[in-house]
Amino acid sequence: MYKKLFSLIIFFSLVFSAFSADIVKTTHTFAEREGVPLQLDIYKNKLNATTQPVLLFVFGGGFKEGTRDQESYLDYYRYFAENGFTVVAIDYRLGLKDEKAPGIFNQKPLRRAIGLAVEDLYAATDYLIKNADELLIDISKIIISGSSAGAITVLHADYEHRNGMSSDTILSDGFQYAGVISFAGAIFSREGLPDYAKAPAPTLFFHGSADKLVPYRQISFLNLGMFGSKPLAKRFKAKNYPYLFYSMENIGHDVAVYPIEKFQPEVLRFIRDYVFDKKPLMIDINYFDPNQESKYNQSARYYYNMD
Repeated sequence: MYKKLFSLIIFFSLVFSAFSADIVKTTHTFAEREGVPLQLDIYKNKLNATTQPVLLFVFGGGFKEGTRDQESYLDYYRYFAENGFTVVAIDYRLGLKDEKAPGIFNQKPLRRAIGLAVEDLYAATDYLIKNADELLIDISKIIISGSSAGAITVLHADYEHRNGMSSDTILSDGFQYAGVISFAGAIFSREGLPDYAKAPAPTLFFHGSADKLVPYRQISFLNLGMFGSKPLAKRFKAKNYPYLFYSMENIGHDVAVYPIEKFQPEVLRFIRDYVFDKKPLMIDINYFDPNQESKYNQSARYYYNMD
């Protein structure tokens, strides 16, 4: 019996390893900033020679740290590469490195950091568009996803492009992102709760209701502030913009990462329903797991003062 069980374990391990081995990674330089190359990694199933949709990922780290190939993201990349996507993980400039904690009365460094990251995301997108034939990608199905600072970046990228803001000097008016996936993100606005001149891409929000680093609700003074997933989802609902909002009850900034590891099928279903099938759904899910312990409850002041 034990020999049979051991043989089955070995068999399935070999099958899984062989399947994973079909995913190949290539690295490309998409821009250069102040003499420093910005690179992106592309993960593809080498057995698939057809044109594929793109899932582009922007890493987290408070705009002060992080890497595109961080260990906690790799299963996310593999999962979607195995499910028919060209997965792209990009570099961007870290505008809050060595800066003090951002806040309402210290918001210029944050604005600059978001601007740098969005510009680099646009440059990476432009690289994909210009090399679409060689890379075998469908530029009408570029979906952007991000964690924490990366989630802020992808929300801003779609928001600024849909509003034709002056920051958007790279992408053409004829291009639009097909979907946005935000793991604990927000939008910084000087005009109150963000609104869109053109309807935004279908958006998937994940956010912990106890997040102290990226606001779940909002931190604002008059019209100036950071608007988190809760008010953004409310705005989407009022305007009939398709969205799906997972409100992770009593969880902190852990939501920047653990849905990436635990909710991959739900993310895939969102893409199929909202992006591919264009279902005009507006769904709020209050998700509570009594067994899920919140491990990351640090404030922004604590995080940016860490060595």
